[in-house]
Amino acid sequence: MANDVESLFSTTNRDFLISNNDHEVKIESLKGKKVGIYFSSSWCGPCRKFTPFLVEVYNELAPKGDFEVIFVSADEDDESFKAYFSKMPWLAIPFSDSDTRNHLDELFDVKGIPHLVLLDETGKIVTDCGTEVIREFGVEGYPFSSERIQELNDQEEEDKKNQTLTSILTSPSRNFVISSHGKKILVSDLEGKTIGLYFSLTPDKAYDDFTPRLVEDQSCEKLARYFELSAIPTLVIIGPNGRTLHSNVVEFIEEHGIDAYPFTPEKFDELIGIQKAEDASQTLESILVSGDEDLSLEKMEKGKGSKDDAKEEKKSKDEWVCDGEVCFKA
Repeated sequence: MANDVESLFSTTNRDFLISNNDHEVKIESLKGKKVGIYFSSSWCGPCRKFTPFLVEVYNELAPKGDFEVIFVSADEDDESFKAYFSKMPWLAIPFSDSDTRNHLDELFDVKGIPHLVLLDETGKIVTDCGTEVIREFGVEGYPFSSERIQELNDQEEEDKKNQTLTSILTSPSRNFVISSHGKKILVSDLEGKTIGLYFSLTPDKAYDDFTPRLVEDQSCEKLARYFELSAIPTLVIIGPNGRTLHSNVVEFIEEHGIDAYPFTPEKFDELIGIQKAEDASQTLESILVSGDEDLSLEKMEKGKGSKDDAKEEKKSKDEWVCDGEVCFKA
């Protein structure tokens, strides 16, 4: 169903939108344009994280002149709205017009933010999952139609079949990665080597034990999606031929350190075989006594309480599901 853009954003007393410098822009100027309706707020962590992605896409598309974004604020006061809107290059519903903002919330069934609805030139909804589209495809997703998204998905599958280090680490505007000192390293100079792509979040105490062992490389949203990232930290290993050797070797490195190199299937089979042999020869004495440290049953019982407490704490945390920077009860 197509929406009449003018009636969506206007009222009997207002026929304009505003820019972040309070300039009034006639709603009729949206005719013939693709429009993104952006529901967001300054108090929302995921919103503040997503907005820069949308700004980057918007600025790249601005020269085309056929795409506009309308900000629908969920802020609690005008001061917060203005501070947040000042970072946006597009237009907005005036904060004072809460009736229109609430109407748009209901019309597009907004259950959470950030939320981005994309309309085509006729006002028809192209997708109400615009945030996911922008995160995954960026400006390459334009004009954000289902046909374009399918085309990109098909292209990605083809790229995976013919994967090279250059295809995954470069972009039309960048042919290098950077070192921890900011030095540019040409991706072509890395070809023929075994490469680790390390996905991590910092600072986070949960990863303190693992992070110091490796040099962190900056990763982008596209790589995370390409490798279907499901946990962090993740260390993807790319072989000398540019193909993926392993999707995540974190546990192998934690258990075996340098012995896990060169991260080939054959090496992992060897390590697993060694582990099985050790398990088969394991005795009660080897479990309870490690060097000069006697792990007696009495000592084990003594520490039982703290371990039970830790299990209870983990159980409590497991009752929450976290998405981005927001945690919801499961």
